[in-house]
Amino acid sequence: MPRYTPAAAVFLVLALTSGAASAQQKSRQHTWSGIERIVAVGDVHGDHGQFLKTLLAAKVIDKDTRWIGGKTHLVQTGDLFDRGPDSRKAMDLLMKLEVEAKKSGGHVHCLVGNHEEMILRGDWRYVHPGEVQAFGDNAKYSAAVGPGGVYGKWIRKHNGVIKLNNMLFLHGGLGGAYATMSLDALNEGIRKGLNTGTGMARDSNGPLWHRALARGDDASVSEQVKPIFKTHSVKHIVLGHTVSGRILPKAGGKVILIDVGMSKAYGGPAGCLVIDKGTFYANYAGHPPLKLPIEKSAPAAAKK
Repeated sequence: MPRYTPAAAVFLVLALTSGAASAQQKSRQHTWSGIERIVAVGDVHGDHGQFLKTLLAAKVIDKDTRWIGGKTHLVQTGDLFDRGPDSRKAMDLLMKLEVEAKKSGGHVHCLVGNHEEMILRGDWRYVHPGEVQAFGDNAKYSAAVGPGGVYGKWIRKHNGVIKLNNMLFLHGGLGGAYATMSLDALNEGIRKGLNTGTGMARDSNGPLWHRALARGDDASVSEQVKPIFKTHSVKHIVLGHTVSGRILPKAGGKVILIDVGMSKAYGGPAGCLVIDKGTFYANYAGHPPLKLPIEKSAPAAAKK
């Protein structure tokens, strides 16, 4: 049998501890601070053309779809799939921008929506024929979004909830026990659910499906956000999922709805939320930025 000296044992423990810490740190990469400019885009639903207009208007890409956003953090809150033909084009663009933004000191955050969950689970009731045709046929589409497919692996590694400065970004909302759950637990639960087709990823109170924050009146929203704000030390929650037709602050900006219904399926504008040095704007293609009636929120200092 091999013999282990005390020094070797210490080295082994340190190595294992370091590896565990690295894996834990990687799993917790859901919080960023000191971000001066944030662009948040809601549901795309297969409309690549409207998505391009939105990103161009927000000045994060040029006409050749190259990243020009510098250190901007671009957040897409899920639902790239369904209702329109070009979800593959939207995903390809985001994959490219992830790489380009990182080189410039920026970041692209692609979050999971309920329609990603449905597609991965095999619920294709809202799939547009063009989405399948973009891959060739049903079998190739299924393989592409499967656990071993390029797009399936890409989606399954994403977060569902992130914190930038003093804001949470997610697709649907947080109800019940999810309101006080840590970001680690939320994101691990979502990723597990995407792989099993069960649990948090399908729960109507969970981050991908919840709608009460979007549908409640201001008084109700103000009460609902209290445990969320306390748990995560935030002042705003940015949501997609529920079509609002425009960038819509609720309860004084405690909740901000960004699913403008940009897809042709809904007929909404090409628009997004822009937060520049703590000031909130509704940004629509073809129009100047519209300052929103939300108290300015200075970016938190970046952690050293």
